[in-house]
Amino acid sequence: MTSDLICIGAIAGAFGVSGEVRLKSFCSEPSDIVAYGPLLSEDGQRRFEITLTRPVAGGLGARIKGVTSKEAADALRGTSLFVARDKLPKLPDDEFYHADLIGLAAYDTGGELLGKVVAIHNHGAGDIIEISSLRHKSALLLPFTLAVVPNVDLAAGRLIVDPPEETE
Repeated sequence: MTSDLICIGAIAGAFGVSGEVRLKSFCSEPSDIVAYGPLLSEDGQRRFEITLTRPVAGGLGARIKGVTSKEAADALRGTSLFVARDKLPKLPDDEFYHADLIGLAAYDTGGELLGKVVAIHNHGAGDIIEISSLRHKSALLLPFTLAVVPNVDLAAGRLIVDPPEETE
């Protein structure tokens, strides 16, 4: 468990001229982003009270309390939105928050250290796990599936990876 705050979305920029923003939600149900109450900046110092307005291309339209102009909305572009970990639902044993996977040691099925999980990406076709590699010049990018990552042990701070032949 890496942090008390978990990123659940980001402000992608202004939408329109009256301060509405475009939100990217990282929740499994995108509209759930507002269910956690005010969201926080990464340092926890700023609070964002958000009301969804409508679906928009690439995200959700939303209003943020106190943001009333396009310029103010544009100034928030790129701001990540966080919620306290204890507000998130408990997950089943076979599901994980991305934040909990970052930093885990990655071992192959023979017990050899491959590297460390540095990021989880999702471009629409499923999660991709990025592992800094001790064997390769570049990071390993692998599908985060049961076949490729058969074991995740958060308590031990490690996961087992069975990379496809062409990545070894």
